[in-house]
Amino acid sequence: MNGAISQPRFTCALGAQCTVLAIPRAIPIIHAGPGCSNVVTNFTSAGYQGECYAGGNQVPSTNTNESHVVFGGEKDLRSEIEGALKVMKGDLFVALSGCTAGIIGDNTASVAKSFAEQGLPVVGAETSGFKGSSYIGHEIVVKAIIDQFVGNAKPKIEKGLVNVFADVPGQNPFWRGDLAALKILLEKLGLKVNILFGGTSAGVSEWKTIPNAEFNLLVSPWVGLDIVEHLKQKYGTPYLHYPVLPVGGNESSRFLREVGKFAGLKKEFVESVIECEEKIFYDYFVGTADFFATLLINLPYELYVTGDSLSSIGITKFLDDEVGYIPKGVFVTDNPNQKNEDFVRRVFESEFPEHKDTLVFEPDSEKIKFAIEPKLKKSGRAVVFGSDWERTYTKKTGNIFLYSSAPINQQLILSKTYVGYQGGLRLMEDIYNTMFEGKTITGQTFQEKLGS
Repeated sequence: MNGAISQPRFTCALGAQCTVLAIPRAIPIIHAGPGCSNVVTNFTSAGYQGECYAGGNQVPSTNTNESHVVFGGEKDLRSEIEGALKVMKGDLFVALSGCTAGIIGDNTASVAKSFAEQGLPVVGAETSGFKGSSYIGHEIVVKAIIDQFVGNAKPKIEKGLVNVFADVPGQNPFWRGDLAALKILLEKLGLKVNILFGGTSAGVSEWKTIPNAEFNLLVSPWVGLDIVEHLKQKYGTPYLHYPVLPVGGNESSRFLREVGKFAGLKKEFVESVIECEEKIFYDYFVGTADFFATLLINLPYELYVTGDSLSSIGITKFLDDEVGYIPKGVFVTDNPNQKNEDFVRRVFESEFPEHKDTLVFEPDSEKIKFAIEPKLKKSGRAVVFGSDWERTYTKKTGNIFLYSSAPINQQLILSKTYVGYQGGLRLMEDIYNTMFEGKTITGQTFQEKLGS
């Protein structure tokens, strides 16, 4: 990444604060300058998702300053951890270092270790902002918890137990709904799921059983790959890497087949689950036939998607395969390194061979605007997925806009997800309901256009 990014979609590695908060009853302790924790909170609370347990203004922080630069800040970090242990009710405490601590050489992990040696649930992770984005910070913290809290436990393999790694909490505004939907899909196959994050997780008790999993499942093109590789080396746990978010009928069925095959489940059983789910899905889908037949010549058909590689490819796949949209621009904003970028490109090209040239790796929202807006002015038949950055100019050009990535300040998000069979149906509802509410490029509402 060269130069400054205007209107970024991610924070620095300290964004891993949200990874900690996503574990029920886990508490981050920030060893960084005043305001660092607040900046992360403001960015990753897209859709007014709230503070989580012990989040927001409750997050303990050393508020490093000039004196720490001169004399070091480990003493204050130790004091902050002691105070948090006394006054906050948590099952896991994770100390996270910011840039100041990283520059002066404070050893956050070493300080945390001194507490862990007393039998206290304390972990330390070096998450200085210069180590990378919040995606990298997420991986750093997860591996730190595994190494320092889960530890070198001897695996006791439990048949059917699977650890799931997918969305980055807080970074993806739909993370809670996505993880819950993935858990529901996997449980239909009879698997026991350690979802690890969010309201459907059992918290640290799930983390303690990570070594016992029969296999790990990574649903992501690249984020989390270091985690499952680390678990393979540490505990010998095999993993299935599924790089596409399962949205809608086709992809959800493919997902269940791949997982079922990897888990060694009977093919007949897996197919019976898929048959039941597809019957429900396509009954609803076929019910839209009159809608499409009546309004076909006025429906949008061009598609622009901006956001992280996981959600962008998943949304595009469903709308291209099953609804008939034509991808015109897919802008991946999570800024992978060259190796991961090459892998994402290969995944995209295998899924969309006819539209491979529409994939663009661009973390700068201003540059994305320069690429999309002129085309939207000529369209009036496009659907754009993105953030607040895309919303304004999409609306001005009379096209349809839906949220899919942070920042989000004009929508409340609770359990929303587009994952799975039901998620695909919800995605269709959102698009066409939004279409009726908006104006076309001519200034008419959709209903006015139909009547003219």
